[in-house]
Amino acid sequence: MMEMNSDLAAHLRTGLTSVARAWEVTRTDGLRLGFTDHDGDLVFDGLTFRADTGLTAMALQQSTGLSVDNTEAMGGLSSDAIREDDIKAGRFDGATVTAWLVNWQDVAQRQVLFRGTIGEIRRSGGAFHAELRGLSEALNRPVGRVFQKPCTAVLGDARCGFAVTVPGYTHEAALVETDGARVLNFGPLSGFEADWFQRGRAEVLSGAAKGLSGTIKRDRVDGTGARVIELWEPLRADLQAGDVVRIVAGCDKRFETCRLKFNNLLNFQGFPDIPEDDWLMVHPTNAKSQSGGSRR
Repeated sequence: MMEMNSDLAAHLRTGLTSVARAWEVTRTDGLRLGFTDHDGDLVFDGLTFRADTGLTAMALQQSTGLSVDNTEAMGGLSSDAIREDDIKAGRFDGATVTAWLVNWQDVAQRQVLFRGTIGEIRRSGGAFHAELRGLSEALNRPVGRVFQKPCTAVLGDARCGFAVTVPGYTHEAALVETDGARVLNFGPLSGFEADWFQRGRAEVLSGAAKGLSGTIKRDRVDGTGARVIELWEPLRADLQAGDVVRIVAGCDKRFETCRLKFNNLLNFQGFPDIPEDDWLMVHPTNAKSQSGGSRR
């Protein structure tokens, strides 16, 4: 259990207090934002907690054991604090939140009340409502190794171990044309095989959608010879011609792809020779292969 700040505890025991709440929000892109329900800004931990956002929070529900702590924060949409476009683009999805009780006359007297992440965000009428999920929320997700033929790693992660920055596996360029959210036209693009980027990722490096990314559904060459990348889902911010986008080669999780396309067979995280579900009961005449070798 977290120990109470002794100076703040002594201040609370006086019965005449000067306390307020403060919240730090750290987005997944690293941007830190501070808010407080006090009538003046507070500064600590190298961050200014602004008072002009109208941010408030409902009562925090906390419990012992592994139950999920939760609460909700509410505030006004501000052009330079929490913008509707940023919420729509998903920039606050999964952001970490720390809430303090702080003596605004001496900010060194403060106590952490809550740590967690932002869940569902609703917005309407120039305001937003953000669900705050406690740290124990992560314990509700199933984890463990999956035994299956395809690879279970994500290309470039620690388990895969492949460096996607190796020349020939990424391409970074300004868009020649776009539909604004899902179709990316790079113009003529040589040096990459057909479908090379299918199932890969597109990462926006400049423009209004900077920092957003999407999974590539299709990699094709159109009638003019231009390389066209289509995403599975539209990005939640506008793309324009001239925006710089990085595309990363795709992986279909197959054994052959890992060996031939990426030369990364030693890190393959699937089980290509795992028997089929009915392998114990199949009759020889119904088997796909009767050579006595692998049934893969």
